[in-house]
Amino acid sequence: MQYPFSADRKAKVMVVDDHAIVRQGMFMLINREPDLHACCEAADIEQAVEANRACPHDIAIVDMSLDNASGLELVRRFQVQFPELKLLVLSMHDESIYAEPALKAGASGYLMKQMATDVLLHAVRKILRGELYLSDQMHSRMLKKMMGGAKAESPVGNLSPAELEVLHLIGLGMGTGEIADKLARSIKTIESHKANIKKKLDLVSGNQLTLFAINLVSSRVG
Repeated sequence: MQYPFSADRKAKVMVVDDHAIVRQGMFMLINREPDLHACCEAADIEQAVEANRACPHDIAIVDMSLDNASGLELVRRFQVQFPELKLLVLSMHDESIYAEPALKAGASGYLMKQMATDVLLHAVRKILRGELYLSDQMHSRMLKKMMGGAKAESPVGNLSPAELEVLHLIGLGMGTGEIADKLARSIKTIESHKANIKKKLDLVSGNQLTLFAINLVSSRVG
């Protein structure tokens, strides 16, 4: 696909991150480019949804960790409500665990925050061309997995996107009722997800699950 954007028709970029300094830095970086225009920022899911409803964007850069929520939830919301919006997940979270669930949820790319700024711009443009973006390491890992040559490196990688999202919210200190409200699902559904998570991670008790989730989130604060 030919790259459709230029100085005459800049790509509209939304930045979704709960850190104001990160959003400002992204704006400065993007708006130096002749073909890109960061025209909207959001700190949480509802702000992001309302912003794109008011002014449709070409691509949204979404942090995996939003305030009391998972970026996967926003990716799914965007995918359902704005299927034409392209999505790049940008986070400190380990790509070997989170990249595949992000793609399954509807993202077109996953990039870790410590990568150089030129890699970010390359990823944005590649996604805007209708392609997927993954690091070379992650691309190779997923290719091997598809060929049956590699198993998931972490048992967390065996979780479904919904289960991973529940695990993430547990790690943020949310109880079953809070998670059900946050994700607009029944308590019974959340309990079922928790039971599946414990089985896949070989955890016996709810306390073990909570401790695992807290350690996972705290070790990868984005």
